[in-house]
Amino acid sequence: MKQKTNILLIYTGGTIGMVKDYKTGALRAFNFEELIKNIPELNQLDCILKGVSFKQPIDSSKMNPNYWALIASLIEENYEAFDGFVVLHGSDTMSYSASALSFMLENLAKPVIFTGSQLPIGDLRTDAKENLITSIEIASLQEKGRPVVQEVGLYFEYKLYRGNRTTKINAEHFEAFASLNHPPLIESGVHLKVHYPNLLNRPLRNKQLQVHKKMDDRVAILKLFPGLNQNVLQSVLKIPGLKALVLETYGAGNAPMDEWFLGELKNAVKSGLHIINVTQCSGGSVSMGHYETSEKLREMQLINGKDITTEAAITKAMYLLGTGVSDKLFKTIFETPLRGEMV
Repeated sequence: MKQKTNILLIYTGGTIGMVKDYKTGALRAFNFEELIKNIPELNQLDCILKGVSFKQPIDSSKMNPNYWALIASLIEENYEAFDGFVVLHGSDTMSYSASALSFMLENLAKPVIFTGSQLPIGDLRTDAKENLITSIEIASLQEKGRPVVQEVGLYFEYKLYRGNRTTKINAEHFEAFASLNHPPLIESGVHLKVHYPNLLNRPLRNKQLQVHKKMDDRVAILKLFPGLNQNVLQSVLKIPGLKALVLETYGAGNAPMDEWFLGELKNAVKSGLHIINVTQCSGGSVSMGHYETSEKLREMQLINGKDITTEAAITKAMYLLGTGVSDKLFKTIFETPLRGEMV
């Protein structure tokens, strides 16, 4: 007889965990004892469900590295007892959290699936039930005694993506997330279609999980725009204690060639600031030196973000700084794929 898988639901907050009080119209967080009552279909899943919740569930706009460490700790404490984890999370910062956890959970060999919804579970047209049920089913998938998914994923509206490859693209549609630089890992239709080549390859002999809880928040993001002036650039580059800056450039990594602009960046790099060049386009990759407008950036040793998302870039920088990697090695390690976040 096939042994049932054990799945832990981690509720952090967000719309998916809200139930409407139809007398008042107010939303309140449900508790896990009421979960089966709200979603009786869960009884049909071939797994054992348990739940744990933040003591005070939060709106995802309040998410920060301390909460990421709490999620990582819950997974660490329960890692041996469970076969997979489903993190219920508000959609606004879900891509940031999924990216952060992918770096924090080194040698992860079990599924950690982030999901949420645009409407509360109790709403008539809710997307919460399908997202939650399928996320649990995906977290339960096993072949030859091993989990099919052995990475941090994000499931929304019939597709499982690699978590650190996602971006929220819509605040109203059920199809709220996109992964333009990496194809889906699994698609949900009449059957679950697993795209095995898209999954992270894991060695047969799993290494022990290492959980990194220290994330250094001395980072910033600056998006280039026509009309960016020297005072604004200086104010960002000279933020006290700033260690890394994610610079969202145009197209394939292009930027203005004004002498003052290049001079400010060059001085900042010389002073030890790690500047990461990512494209502000939703899809595509940085290719420094492909155009004249990015050759100067390559020459001054800006870090090539390649096809990484801004969400993954900022959390990878926090992770690397948190591990205490030397300034000398930061660029080399950042440009190396660690969790499938870039090519």
